[in-house]
Amino acid sequence: MAATLDIEEGAQMNEEILIIDDDEINRAILDNLFSGMYATDEAENGRIGLEKILGNPEKFSAILLDAKMPEMDGLEVLRHMKEAGLNGKIPVFLITADASDSVMREAYRLEVMDVISKPIVPYVVLRRVNSVMELFRARKQLSSRVEIQSSELIEKEHRIADLNRGLFEALAAAIEFRNGESGEHVRRIHDITMLMLEKTDLGDGLSEEDMDNIALAAVMHDVGKIAIPDDILNKPGRLTKEEFEVIKTHTVRGEALLETIPQLRENKVFGYACDIARHHHERWDGRGYPDGLKGDEISVWAQIVSLADVYDALSSKRVYKDAYPREKVIAMITGGECGVFNPVLLDRFMKIEDELSRMYVPE
Repeated sequence: MAATLDIEEGAQMNEEILIIDDDEINRAILDNLFSGMYATDEAENGRIGLEKILGNPEKFSAILLDAKMPEMDGLEVLRHMKEAGLNGKIPVFLITADASDSVMREAYRLEVMDVISKPIVPYVVLRRVNSVMELFRARKQLSSRVEIQSSELIEKEHRIADLNRGLFEALAAAIEFRNGESGEHVRRIHDITMLMLEKTDLGDGLSEEDMDNIALAAVMHDVGKIAIPDDILNKPGRLTKEEFEVIKTHTVRGEALLETIPQLRENKVFGYACDIARHHHERWDGRGYPDGLKGDEISVWAQIVSLADVYDALSSKRVYKDAYPREKVIAMITGGECGVFNPVLLDRFMKIEDELSRMYVPE
C-alpha cells in the first residue's frame, strides 16, 4: 500500500494547477491548500491566465478560475478556451461569490467541472478538486492503455499481413520455379497490376487497400499450375490439342485450390484471388477460357492481370524464347496476336507503357 501511495503522490507532484484570481489572498489560500500535492502557478487576471493556458495547454492538469476579475472575467476565459477546443480536456473549477442560476448555467454550458462558491471552505474545495483530478488521471491512463493496445493490435495486423503476403508470394514463386521461371514474373505482375490501378482511371472507386489486395491476388493468378503434370507444364515443344486442354484447367484448379485454404477465406484478398485465378485467360471477344466470358462480364482486375501476364511473357526471356523487342511486344498486343483486349484497357495501358517498359531494362 505504501508503494502505491508513493507512486500516486509522485504522479500528483508531476501535475500542475493554475490558479487565476485577482485577489492575492485567495491565490495564497488556494496555493497553500494544493502546493503540498501539486505544482502550482498563478495569474492575477483572466487575460494573463488565458495566455498561460494557450501558451502551453498540456502543462496544466487543472484550473481554478475566479469568475469576477478585471480585464477578463472567468466566463470570458472559458469562452476563449472553448474556441481553442480546450474545454473538457482540462478540468476547470469556477470559483465565484455569484452562484446565481444564470452564472452556473453559462459555466456548465462552457464545460466547467464544478462551480465552487465563495467564501472558500478548504476541505470542501480540496475534496471536490481532487476527486475530479483523480477521475481525469484515471481516464488519461485508460486512454494511454487503449492507445498502446490499439497500436499493438495494428502492429500485429501488419505482421500478419506481411506474413500472408510472404506466403502468397512464396507459393506463387514456387510454381514459377517449377515452370522453369525465375520468380520475377509474379513480382512484375504485381507491380504492373498496381501501376495500372494507381496511374489510370481503372482504379477509380477502389480504395488503396482494395488496390493492394488486387495486386497481391494477381501474384496467385497461375496457382493452379501446381496441379498440371511436369511433362506437360515443361514440355519444350508445341503442345498437342489434348495437352493444351489440360493446361487450360489451371484456371479452375487454381480457384479450387484457393477455396480449400480456410485461412484465406477470411482474407480480403480471397475474392479477388479466386476471380483472377479463374478468369485471367478470358478474352474481351468471348473466345477465352474457362467460361467464355465476354466484355464487361470479365472483372476489371482479371482483365488487367490478363494483359499484364501477356505483356510480361512477351517482354521477358524464357527457356523457350528470347525477350521480344518493345516495339514488337506492343504491336503484338494491340494487333490482336495475343487475343482481343478491352479497347479502354489498351488505351490506359499505352498511357503508362513507357513506365512499365523500365522494368525490362537490363541492369
